[in-house]
Amino acid sequence: MKICSYKLQTPIGSHTRLGILLGEKEIVDVNLVWQKSFEDKNYFNAQASAWHKAPSSLADVLNIYQENALSFFQETLELFNKYSHQGSLKTRNNGELKQNLEGPVSLAKPLDRINCYRDFYAHEKHVAAGFKKRKEPIPEAWYEIPAYYKGATSGFIGPNETVPWPSYTKVLDYELEFGLVIGRDGKNIKAEKALEHVFGYTVFNDISARDIQKKEMAVRLGPAKGKDFCSVIGPVILTADEFSGSEPHLKMTAHINGEKWSEGYSGDSHYSWAQMIEHASREEWLRATDFMGSGTVGTGCGLEIDRWIQPGDQLKLEIEKIGILENTIGSPNSRE
Repeated sequence: MKICSYKLQTPIGSHTRLGILLGEKEIVDVNLVWQKSFEDKNYFNAQASAWHKAPSSLADVLNIYQENALSFFQETLELFNKYSHQGSLKTRNNGELKQNLEGPVSLAKPLDRINCYRDFYAHEKHVAAGFKKRKEPIPEAWYEIPAYYKGATSGFIGPNETVPWPSYTKVLDYELEFGLVIGRDGKNIKAEKALEHVFGYTVFNDISARDIQKKEMAVRLGPAKGKDFCSVIGPVILTADEFSGSEPHLKMTAHINGEKWSEGYSGDSHYSWAQMIEHASREEWLRATDFMGSGTVGTGCGLEIDRWIQPGDQLKLEIEKIGILENTIGSPNSRE
């Protein structure tokens, strides 16, 4: 199942709502499906009941339905299919249970709020390329623990948004990564139980200001200003049940202005997601809506291949089964 957020342009502004993507173009509005259900049951205030049962926010839904979020979305889809079969796809106040991705409707970042963002460094091919450029071997410690950094959550954007180019950098880079959304709280999670805490997976672009990142890492701190201004997720979250309890092994590619620059596989990671979750949760809570990145897949950034994105470039990062995350690189900010 593909979970999404969509923006609906109206005469009084843009509204972002929670949806289920069917095929390539049709979106089921989760909240309105439940409003219609309560209307059919003659609730006094069906709209208020729907907002309580099915808020139009994935973050809220994950926090409410930690043990059965997937079942909630499956039940929503069953209700929608019933109404579709009946030919009744409007609420009493003319809310549309189904939208099409065209005109005033577009996809937004699929996870509207992130509690904590952790980005790992798990793909050995990418790690080796970076240390080779520094004329250093991969540290032994890298093989001992799945290291990660914690980043800001305020800079996350979604599909078709413009990637900002900060005033303080001259070297901007994309990073093709596999993203994971935690759907259930946990602490000291064992690897064999770790995937039970995963809600789903998405395409992740960890935008980096390489010149600033290089300075930060030279003093053995960060990254901070080299990363925190922007991260990109989308176009949807593919729920974990699509992989029947196993870890995904999916082809990943990046095209810049129509030319393929990067290709790899999510399953090529040195560490499994189960190992990464176990490590991150040691004496520390993982919370529903936490977001994790796998680290860059081999060949998955300009730093590795010595090719650099420029203002106006069109980026298409794709992971099979999930979809294509498209963005345009913005112009450098002129404050400095």
